Amino acid sequence: MPLLPIIVAGLAGWAFGAVWYSIFAKPWVAASGVATGNTGRPANQKSPLPYVISIISAMIVAATMYYAFDMLNIVTVAKGFTSGLGIGACFAAPWLATNYGFAGRPFKLTLIDAGYATFGSSVIGAVITLF
Repeated sequence: MPLLPIIVAGLAGWAFGAVWYSIFAKPWVAASGVATGNTGRPANQKSPLPYVISIISAMIVAATMYYAFDMLNIVTVAKGFTSGLGIGACFAAPWLATNYGFAGRPFKLTLIDAGYATFGSSVIGAVITLF
């Protein structure tokens, strides 16, 4: 399995997440109940751990999608995008909804996080097909 497409696709999905959560920062903070500092930003914002976990996770998703796309002969950007959309919407989002439902988390949080899982997977899927 070649590393370059996995790294580039993982980074693209991770970068998409940075944009996604910049757009939805305030509603995400409110819905998640995460501790905030005086600025209203998450208290752990300076900790590298969430960033390290998120980039490793994006790489795992990219590697798994690369493997699946290779087996399924998904080679066009459009098919990569829609396949990623399906993976995010039909695999990742339902698990988040289940976990958040049982945890009593706000539905708005489910929408924000499942939206990232869905569209981030689309980005990863599209980028994988460029190689």
